[in-house]
Amino acid sequence: MNHRSGLDRGQTLLFPERLEDYIGPENPVRFLDAFVANLDLARLGFMHAACADTGRPPYQPAVLLKLYLYGYLNRLRSSRRLETECQRNVELVWLTGKLAPDHKTIANFRKDNLQPLKAVAREFTLLCRKLDLFGGELLAIDGSKFKAVNARDANFNANKLKAILADTDARLEKYFTRLDQADATETASPALDAAQLRQKIATLQAKKEWHARLLAQLEQSGQPQLSTTDPDTRNMVVAQGHQVGYNAQLAVDAKHKLIVADTVTNEVSDRRQLANVALQAKENLGLQQAEVLADGGYCTGAEIKQCVDQQLTPYVPASSTSNNLKLGLFDKRHFHFEATRNVYVCPVGAELTYRFRRQEKGRWLSYYRARGCLNCPLKQQCLRHQGFRTITREPNEDLMEAMAARMRAQPRKFALRKQLVEHPFGTIKRGFGYDHFLLKGLAKVRTEWSLITLAYNLKRVLNLVSFANLMAAVA
Repeated sequence: MNHRSGLDRGQTLLFPERLEDYIGPENPVRFLDAFVANLDLARLGFMHAACADTGRPPYQPAVLLKLYLYGYLNRLRSSRRLETECQRNVELVWLTGKLAPDHKTIANFRKDNLQPLKAVAREFTLLCRKLDLFGGELLAIDGSKFKAVNARDANFNANKLKAILADTDARLEKYFTRLDQADATETASPALDAAQLRQKIATLQAKKEWHARLLAQLEQSGQPQLSTTDPDTRNMVVAQGHQVGYNAQLAVDAKHKLIVADTVTNEVSDRRQLANVALQAKENLGLQQAEVLADGGYCTGAEIKQCVDQQLTPYVPASSTSNNLKLGLFDKRHFHFEATRNVYVCPVGAELTYRFRRQEKGRWLSYYRARGCLNCPLKQQCLRHQGFRTITREPNEDLMEAMAARMRAQPRKFALRKQLVEHPFGTIKRGFGYDHFLLKGLAKVRTEWSLITLAYNLKRVLNLVSFANLMAAVA
């Protein structure tokens, strides 16, 4: 038996006469074409939506928009790769009408239409609402760190810069000593002669001046970090250690795990992101109320209050900063707060009364202290030192206590969080391979994140809804 054999390259072939014949009736590019054709690109703010009377005719923004939607859906984000695919990919040849923009035109379209591209993602959300793909009752929020176009060596904090300057001074001192020895003996150093030493010294002095300017710039800005390639990036803690990047946020609807809100921040933690993402999701879905799930990294009284004020019911576990439980001691949860009398009651019935209030790390804390702890029978289970038990209380702690009661009453609801919101991140990072951003600057990265989340939603909707129903929705 022989192997399968291909065609002879010299054989004459008769291809279909129409480009249309290459694209199947339910090929996803037909939906992309219809979706973009249904958009009012001028209203969304795209440049060149209307042509000027003079000058060279520009590409239609619809052509470049379809090119980007196809690219992000098929793991083609680079403008140079999209340029190449326009000349050899039959689907793109059909989608663009055989137009082949150069990579600079493709890249400029994304750079010049940041807000309109984000608006396209919102238009697709409206289409999903029309198709009744959102439940609108339960939302899950989470964040993940993505690498940026900025190496760790190009990210600095004050301690790092001071250490570099100290090391540079030490190296300069060694080189000056060797140069003095070389000048005194008028003989070449075993490794470097005097001219080479002077060159080394000049190079180090230039670097020292640059690092000193960076330190002055950092101290003047009041920021904890400074990045030289992409100034908006920050060094963030990840599972593998540290990476310079951005903190991407998502809100996911429980019905079909579709993304309903997205944003990017350069804050290294999630502590101030809950209300921002939840309110964006509420607006995008046109909700009056909903329940919101998030992990303990989002738990702050101010964020919980914003959600509750907007009729969003949060389920967020409180993150304890005390080691008392690990040490086998009474935790704050063992003390009961009586709001009417403004006191805490300890496990033996003693009262901790209000003493004073002060601001710590941007939040106001009220301090409550007990009396009679020295003679308490449970002292060994309560105190780590000789003294009196003290408890702090935040302004919105009543909301935190109510939320903790909800979570104890409905433990299965919070258990849904991981399978809802971590699924999109897994698909984006592992399935699509989008574990880093290509653009620089927070504004551009936010637009790129919207394109990525739109591609995720497109992929899911193409699998959830019949092609006929999709085409009917954009007709």
